[in-house]
Amino acid sequence: MEATSSEDARRAKRRLAQAAVVLLAVAGTAALAAPMVQRVNGPAKISAERLVAAARPTSPEQAWRLVWRGADVDHDGQADFANPTGHGIRKTDVYGCGDFGAPRDGGERRHEGVDFIADAGQRLVAPISGYVTKIGFAYPGDNDLKFVEIDNPALHYAARVFYIDPQVKVGQAVHLGQPIGVHHTLEAKYPGGMTDHVHLEILNTHGARIDATRVITARYEPVRLSSAG
Repeated sequence: MEATSSEDARRAKRRLAQAAVVLLAVAGTAALAAPMVQRVNGPAKISAERLVAAARPTSPEQAWRLVWRGADVDHDGQADFANPTGHGIRKTDVYGCGDFGAPRDGGERRHEGVDFIADAGQRLVAPISGYVTKIGFAYPGDNDLKFVEIDNPALHYAARVFYIDPQVKVGQAVHLGQPIGVHHTLEAKYPGGMTDHVHLEILNTHGARIDATRVITARYEPVRLSSAG
């Protein structure tokens, strides 16, 4: 009888230990799942900039910088697109935000480009190689705010850079990253809080506008640190 009681006690202890392990595992899974559920149930659209920022390396031994890289659509090993300002995407201000497809005019239309932040008077570069096919006005009756259109028939893409004082002419060949003008501030047109920016439109061979962040993406890259001495 005494031997049987001892064996029963040992079995009971094992069952209690196993139950404790299961409870700890469940608690740990719930703790991990909670933030995951929050992410799933959060905003449906997360900007590319926020995703990149979330993935920024945090190693104290290495410096990093945010850079914009263009897609290589013709597979020749070279980028075919560039950020015309080198800055980030315009965040929400009193006039809206700079994301592609963002609502405009109370939701009656959608934003057909991507707004890259610019400093008034800064040099702007060609977002694509090709020929300048048009220099026009951004708004009817406004002779101050202009755009430059560059077409690349070989790639089957075109680009329009808005809010620029052009330093190129129609028919001129330009290459990717070449200076094409300077940014014209938007303060007079949109007083009271619009962020100065360049409105960039990328058009495909059918003339449809596409999200520029599909071909111009941001990522963190290590900075080469100079050695002491």
